[in-house]
Order: sequence, then C-alpha cells, then structure tokens
Amino acid sequence: MGEPWLHAHRNALGRFRHSPAASRVTYLGLYSLQHRGQESAGMVTVDGAGVARSHRGMGLVSDVFSETVLGGLAGDVAIGHTRYSTAGSSVLANAQPILAGYHEGPLALAHNGNLTNAEALRSDLVAKGSIFQTSSDSEVLIHLIARSEAREPEDQLLDALERVEGAYSLVVTIGRTLYAIVDPRGFRPLWLGKLGAGYVLASETCALDLIGATTVRELEPGEFLRIQGSPPEIDRLPSLAPKPHQRCIFELVYFSRPDSTIFGRSVDRVRRALGRELAKEHPASGADCVFSVPDSSNAMALGFAEQSGLKLEHALIRNHYVGRTFINPTQAARNAKVKIKFNPVREVLAGKKVVVVDDSLVRGTTSRELVQMIRQAGAKEVHFRVASAPITGPCYYGIDTPTKSELIASSHSLEEIRRHLGVETLGYLSLDGMKRAAGGDSTEFCHACFSGEYPTEIPDDTQKARNATPLQVTLAV
Repeated sequence: MGEPWLHAHRNALGRFRHSPAASRVTYLGLYSLQHRGQESAGMVTVDGAGVARSHRGMGLVSDVFSETVLGGLAGDVAIGHTRYSTAGSSVLANAQPILAGYHEGPLALAHNGNLTNAEALRSDLVAKGSIFQTSSDSEVLIHLIARSEAREPEDQLLDALERVEGAYSLVVTIGRTLYAIVDPRGFRPLWLGKLGAGYVLASETCALDLIGATTVRELEPGEFLRIQGSPPEIDRLPSLAPKPHQRCIFELVYFSRPDSTIFGRSVDRVRRALGRELAKEHPASGADCVFSVPDSSNAMALGFAEQSGLKLEHALIRNHYVGRTFINPTQAARNAKVKIKFNPVREVLAGKKVVVVDDSLVRGTTSRELVQMIRQAGAKEVHFRVASAPITGPCYYGIDTPTKSELIASSHSLEEIRRHLGVETLGYLSLDGMKRAAGGDSTEFCHACFSGEYPTEIPDDTQKARNATPLQVTLAV
C-alpha cells in the first residue's frame, strides 16, 4: 500500500495453546502476524503450577523477544499480541497481553478490535472506584470481569461482554484455562488450529501455516470456546446473542496477508478479483502497461492485467527493510520512510503510458509523491486506479483516523483529487464492485468507512472528535 493511514489496525493477535515450549511456538506465530502491528509485542505464559509469566516491549517481535527472554517464559499455555494503537497511546503500558491478579488465578487478555463505548464505561468504572493502569480500551474488559457477580469465570466474561459494544476477537486465560471469543458481528477474524496434542488460535491462517499447525476452522461471530485439561479439550460454550454479521471488508483489501484465508475467503483470490472488477469499471485504453504499488496491491494489479490484457510490469521496487508507512504512528516518521521506501525502474517507465494500481487512497500525500517519482523516471502518462471505494469516514472498529480531515475523499471531488495527484485519469472501484469481488453474501460486510453506514451506535463525543473540519488540500497546478 503506497498511501499511509494516520492510525491503523487496532491489534494483531497470535494466540496459542501448546506443550511444552508454548513461548517459542507463540513467538513464531507472532512473527507471521507482524504486519498487523509494529509498535509493541507481548506474551504471557502459564506453567503447570498455574504461575503466569509476562514479557512486553516496544518494537518488532524480533526486538522484543530474545532467546533469553523466551527461555524465561516457561509454560504450556501462552497468548501473544502485536499492537498498533487505535485506542490508547503508543506506550509500553498499553502493550498487550494485559496481565492481572484474579481470584480464579492469573488473568491475561489479548484483544483485536476496538470498543466503541469504552470511554463511557471507563468513566462509570472510575466513578465507582476502579483504578486504571493504561489508556487502552481493552483494560475496561478486565475491570468489568472483576466486578461481575457471576460465580463461574465464563459467566463473568459474558457479563462483561454484554456491556461492551464494538469489535473484539479475544483470547483470555484465567488460570490454566483458555477462552476464545468473537463479537456477535464478527468484525475481526479468529482461527482455530491443532498442533500435536494442543490447540492454536490466531488472527490469520498464515500464522498456523508457519508453525505447522493443522487448520481446524474459523470461529463464527458470537462464538465462545473454552480450552482446558490435559490433554486439552475444547468446549463450545453458549454463544453471545446473535446480531447481523459485519465482517470488515478492509481486512480483505489491505490488512490480512495474501496467503491467509479469512471470513471463508482466500485473500489473494479476493484481491485478484478486486483488480478484475477495477479493470471492468475503469479501463485504461491506450496504456502500455500496469503495475502495483507494492506489496498489498500486487494481486490487484495482476487481476487488472488479466482482465485488461495489459502487460504486467514490476516498475516500483520496495525496500523491505522499511516498515509499513501505513502503521507508523507519527507523520514525521511516515514522511521519512516514504522517501526511502520506493524506487522506480526507469527502463520500465521511460516513454510509457502506465497504469498504477493501489489498494486504497487515504490522504493523497504519498500517492502524489509516487506519481511525481514515476513521471521523473520518464513516464509519458500516469493513470491511477484504486481497488477500493473512496474512504469518506473514519472507522470505529479497529481502523482509526483521528479526524475526518485526514481523508481526502471526505471533502474533495474526484476531479479535485485527480488534479492533486497530478495524473491523467483517476478511477476508484465502486462499493458494489468490492462486494462482487468479495463474493458470497454481500450483506455480511462492514463498509462504514466507504459508505458511512455504521452498524453500531457511535457516541456523540467520539463522532465529534473524528469529524473535525475537513483539511483543505492544496491542489497540484
């Protein structure tokens, strides 16, 4: 993806139940989920005596966990987490999993998603005497569990979840028992796998592939599992009250790895289909070739080439030692990385009429720089194609922009954006085209950031903060 987003995916999860060296298996799983969060990583393990050990740190998985650290994380039960903040600041205190003392044994929680009513719940809990250690919305769940009057741990979890709204795929350990829960709308993916005599849970199937686990199935919206015993056994507990499914369509567009399967769909195949639909809706007659803004739009450019008959080229080289600008927390850091992230292949571009395919267009700043780079390399014409609809509103379910002003399509026409980018033509895939590419039941997707149709009530104070006066972009001359 060439275009950075100011805030990105809430949390990425690698969650595992394995024996005996669960920490090393979890480490590998987290490594494969690094693309979902690069600010911090953490792990909690529980040994046979019920003793929990925790390690969290800022940075990449490889920076946070050394061989010495992994050796100290003894236990056959483990959960892990990689984080990018969308609720709560980017500090070590907000790194997950959260570990707390609890009367049923140590409680650890890892959360993928975003709770839309967390601030109201936090205010209520503070008024009743709760003391918070973090600014993360996930800590609200810990306090709600602790205050439940139910007797059994699973009922305490249900009590807490009945009070929250929004997106959550959770893995929770209480003592040596592991719970996995997906919100009733199923915003975020969660997969169950089997490794030897143990079970594994992960946000994406690519994590299961890396550790050699057998894929069992994807958890359904509202599903509640308990894993316990030796050898471990799975109990399917009563599901949460059903609600209309709202799978995040942007998972398929950008977040998930192309070698993963989520929501019952191959990410790679959906992205190729997005490219084919884009070529149908916005062909570029007379162009010489098409290429992607690597890496997440690679399959989309391939689909565009297949449908249009244009030659697929490799015209932008990405420096893979630079992290994703999309999930870098500050604008200054993003700008510095953009300048060293891509380099054009002049021999491919010189004198050519080219089609550039990107997965999404958020603010327009990076894409404009890329277009200038492509022209400086000798391209005769540049036609920009976006394999998703215009993003006109913020997401409250795990993909956040701090204000609506960051979204160029929220306040500018297609022609204004075209001039700003400095391209001959600009085409976005329609929302209907996205749904066709995704296949299956098109009503099961959340597309609020494209359509403005939010599946849950959003508190007024949250809406106000995210819908500030639109930014006025200076158009290219």
